[in-house]
Amino acid sequence: MAETHEPIEDLREFAVEVIRRSGDQALAYYGKGRSDTKFDEGLVTEAELHLEEFFKNQLFSRFPEHQVYKAEEAEKSYTHEGKRYLWVYDAIDGVANYQSGIPIWGTSIALVENFWPVLGLFYMPTTGDLFHAGAGRKAFRGNQQICISPQEAINDESLLLTYSRFHEGYRSGFPGKIRALGCTAAHICYVAMGRAEAALLSNESYKNLAAAAVIIDAAGGKIFKMDGTEFFLGDYVEGRKIEDHLLALAPDKYAQIRRFLVEVH
Repeated sequence: MAETHEPIEDLREFAVEVIRRSGDQALAYYGKGRSDTKFDEGLVTEAELHLEEFFKNQLFSRFPEHQVYKAEEAEKSYTHEGKRYLWVYDAIDGVANYQSGIPIWGTSIALVENFWPVLGLFYMPTTGDLFHAGAGRKAFRGNQQICISPQEAINDESLLLTYSRFHEGYRSGFPGKIRALGCTAAHICYVAMGRAEAALLSNESYKNLAAAAVIIDAAGGKIFKMDGTEFFLGDYVEGRKIEDHLLALAPDKYAQIRRFLVEVH
């Protein structure tokens, strides 16, 4: 069978187009959660099913041999065929914000070619922010190149982004501001663009992190385990739960940030 290899620029153009159109679709459900409940699971489920179906229809009409990521069906063999391309689509990151009308949420798309991530995109429809990067290339917010903060010292204006129940797991001596915005990919992208020094992550999955991991790497950052070893997302492609807490930040800031975070046992 002849090798099927798509030009990366064609794949990138498709990804940009489909993530923007997916965002338009998502806005039809945005902020329409029931007012008599804190979290409208029915609305979120309906929106996610609609968006996933929309993405698949767009993908297969353009690239019928490509695959959409499902943890239980992760491809385990190297191939030169069209199915070498695996798209990781996360319809809504920040679902609590999304259903209640808070604008910090978005859609992620990553492209993996034979187990190697090649593209990552995160789009926030309510703000219009599109973060995107190619593996081994530069990272962008729209047309503007982004990179991690060059600030060397942590001070009272520094920003640490965390998960919502951070206070239950850590005592913090961080001298700056600590915020939980409720959207993992946004947290990582804000670190990638230098607006935050670090993001502390918890209860994540391969699907949640696939796109943002490409973006922060291209911006000069890394994701670490709390013991200081580098985190390898590919180890979790089969859907295994990520038990570790993680830090997304500039590699040379790990020691500074980590010493401010004391685990509560």
